[in-house]
Amino acid sequence: MEEKKLKIVFFGTPEFAVASLDRLVADGCDIAAVVTMPDKIAGRGHKTIESDVKKYAVEKGLKVLQPEKLKNPEFVDELRAIGADLFIVIAFRMLPEVVWTMPPLGTFNLHASLLPKYRGAAPINWAVINGDTETGVTTFFLKHEIDTGDIIEQKKIEILPSDNVGNVHDKLMELGAEMVSHTVKEIADGKVTPIPQPEGEFIPAPKIFKDTCHIDWAQPCLKIHNFVRGLSPYPAAWTSLLDSRFPEETSDVKIYETIPAPDTDGYGLNPGDLKLTKNRMFVKTADGMLEILSLQPAGKKRMDASAFLRGYCPERFV
Repeated sequence: MEEKKLKIVFFGTPEFAVASLDRLVADGCDIAAVVTMPDKIAGRGHKTIESDVKKYAVEKGLKVLQPEKLKNPEFVDELRAIGADLFIVIAFRMLPEVVWTMPPLGTFNLHASLLPKYRGAAPINWAVINGDTETGVTTFFLKHEIDTGDIIEQKKIEILPSDNVGNVHDKLMELGAEMVSHTVKEIADGKVTPIPQPEGEFIPAPKIFKDTCHIDWAQPCLKIHNFVRGLSPYPAAWTSLLDSRFPEETSDVKIYETIPAPDTDGYGLNPGDLKLTKNRMFVKTADGMLEILSLQPAGKKRMDASAFLRGYCPERFV
């Protein structure tokens, strides 16, 4: 008996979504259309910036839709005319009800956390920032409230002490692609029995902005270390540097790697004060010292602490 092939419309924008779309294409799924964000014009050269999903879809010859507004009647009519069985949403905008209720088999989302623990736009970052030792991916059917729909599947991974958000992102991207593939097959075979999300409190995982990434050196050492991990390599935690050569000025510095240094003496120092050796750099926190392993001064490339100390005379972070 031939396996049923569903007609699918895929909604997504960044690299995280590309892995799942690629897996569906490799599975031989009927991707009737790909919906992604409109192109942007950016930079001094006014270059056109296309989403990662669009680049992949064009390369594979897939139909691409880029609506400015998801409630636009022309877009809704075009979507309806496709006659898809199933919609899949990964790292995309919130869909209006007129869209997500359209396909007869529903609309499911891949979320990069173990729902209902984290809800919001940046669950991977916040899991690492909060020092979690595990995370995972969830597929669930969309409903009115964001990230609250009935769960189809979940898979867990360990967050290692050496992981940053970039490592965890890549692990979840591959795990998510595998689970999206399996979820589609289960839906096609009529084997899905979704379960409601457990009641109770959840942790907000809001979008990350520049102000979110500013380091507060008056926080405990481990909390700052996890904060740096949860924002590295992108968008990166940052602080302001006071350089003894320019006492009236400060400049922003991105911090990429740190490690708690409990055996380093910080007696008499205040949070943000630095203790330097020839090749190493330590900063005082609320309850100890944190070693800075790699960082990026404004306008320069990322470098290790020893290279930084050869070109700068850091006094303290503020």
